[in-house]
Formats: sequence, C-alpha cells, structure tokens
Amino acid sequence: MIGPMRIRGLHTSEPRTVELTILMPCLNEAETVATCVRKARGFLERTGIEGEVLVADNGSSDGSIEIAREAGARVVRIADKGYGNALMGGIGAARGRFVIMADADDSYDFSQLDAFVEGLRAGNKMVIGHRFRGGIRPGAMPLLHTAILAIQC
Repeated sequence: MIGPMRIRGLHTSEPRTVELTILMPCLNEAETVATCVRKARGFLERTGIEGEVLVADNGSSDGSIEIAREAGARVVRIADKGYGNALMGGIGAARGRFVIMADADDSYDFSQLDAFVEGLRAGNKMVIGHRFRGGIRPGAMPLLHTAILAIQC
C-alpha cells in the first residue's frame, strides 16, 4: 500500500491501495453517468487492473449520485462548487496510484483507457488525450472541455 500523498499542495486523504482510479467529476449527469461507470468498470475487468471508479459529485439534484452508486461507482460529495473543486476533491479521495479523469457526459470512451495506463506505467507524470480526430469546429466547445487527463499521484 502506498500512503497518502501531496499533489502540489493538495493533500490526498486516502491511502493509495489500488493501481488506478477512474475519476468522473459530476454535476447533474443522470442521463449518462451510469453508461460511463459501466464502461470504466468494464475496462478494469477486461484489463485485470486493480482499480476503482470514483464519481466526485458537485451538488447534483437529478439522481446522479444514486445512479452512479447503482452502476458500481464509489461516490464522494464535493461541497465546494466548481469543476476544479470537483477534480481536486476527487483526486484527494482517490485510492489509485494513477488517476485518469474525464467528464461523466459519455463524450469519452472509458472502455479505451489502455494507452493512458501504458503511458503512466512507463513513468510519464501526465498523459493527455483528446476525443476528436480531425479537429474541433471553432466555437463548438470551450478549450477546457476537449482533453482527457491522466496523472500519476
């Protein structure tokens, strides 16, 4: 077991007991969170990676919390509002040596995380991917919504 760690001043409260946490910040994603959790759990089962699926809920009022739990995720409630706070709170609660994070809106394929894990296992401190082949149309979405991020904790 790897003990609690600090990530640039962020104290992680959980000991690192598994290799991978798949983290999904969530705010009212009732329509898609179960699909994302099932894909992530399927990835862990397919690859044999010891890991967890963690949903960092930021105040959902649409049943997202219950849906995520029923699909097999561990859910933590993040009281401080905002996407960044949900990510930081989720990282703090993560039990994985590595954390892969992406939105719970089913715009990323959580069943295809192999390259991210390979990159992290190879010693990279950060692995970044994107969900678009051929680019993003101007104005289609904010820049911050275009990347999937994986880090070593």
